[in-house]
Amino acid sequence: MHATGGAADVVDAGGQGRPGRRRCVGPYVLITGLDDSRSRIPVPERRYVARSTDGEHTVLLSLPGTGVDPRRFLAEAEASRYLLGPSAAPATALSGPGEPPWYARPYQPVLPLPTVLSVHGGPLPERTVRALGAALAETLTVVHGQGLTFAGVSPAAVLCAADVPRLTCYGAVRAAAPDGTPRSGLPGLETGSLPPEQASGGRPRPLGDVYALGATLAYAATGHTTPERDEIPAGIRTVIARSLSRDPSDRPQLDEILVELIGEPASGEAGVESRAAALLTPGWLPGRVVAALAHQSAAVLTADIPVESPPTSPAHPVSPSD
Repeated sequence: MHATGGAADVVDAGGQGRPGRRRCVGPYVLITGLDDSRSRIPVPERRYVARSTDGEHTVLLSLPGTGVDPRRFLAEAEASRYLLGPSAAPATALSGPGEPPWYARPYQPVLPLPTVLSVHGGPLPERTVRALGAALAETLTVVHGQGLTFAGVSPAAVLCAADVPRLTCYGAVRAAAPDGTPRSGLPGLETGSLPPEQASGGRPRPLGDVYALGATLAYAATGHTTPERDEIPAGIRTVIARSLSRDPSDRPQLDEILVELIGEPASGEAGVESRAAALLTPGWLPGRVVAALAHQSAAVLTADIPVESPPTSPAHPVSPSD
């Protein structure tokens, strides 16, 4: 089964010599990898579609990527449970003491942004980029209002669903290295999405999220996180170029980005969410992407998941005197 347009089945039994059995992580059986192994975009997590061993619950499950501190990975996942915003995708379950680190959240059909471009056959239409940017910008506005910095925005962190995109890979920059440590070139981190001040080891700041958002939108519009200015569509060229300013003070505020992507601020009592919702109407995703999401949903639904058999009874009864 190829549920995500490139990811393969997971049948590794963890080196236990039982080929054909799917790998288990915590209470879940892995169905398929979410990310396309052929993509050139690094991913700071290993992400899977998984199902509980009783067959009742399907989730998106993440494991720390190569070189990621497992303790920091879990700390960021735990902190994500308090994230708000329409594109927030907080963890709802985490590994327990003594388990290998993992976290999970409820499954819905999603494709990573690099896979979306692959399915579409190239850069996305400007309408899609505007809707994507507005949804992510309003969520980052809420996150920053909570006094937090996301510190993990990148093309791989964005999962596109039929309704709205989701932000994952919480605190990827922090999880990959402690503050003060240069982060350029670390496994799983997309260099073009790293704000210069964070790549050199600086503490993540909200304007760093603005830079990473600009890089992600540049990728959606051109296929590169660091394109030449003229490669960016004219209608969104200025806002993306400003977001990618090396000097944080030259970057726009998130509300400015929303105005550029959507239009003038809504009047009356309409809030920030309603401004982005105006772009997230049917058709915001290209048809091929919608079809791929439907295919993934069907493939996951029909996946054959062996259910663990209960332990067998003793060969002879045990008397009370035993």
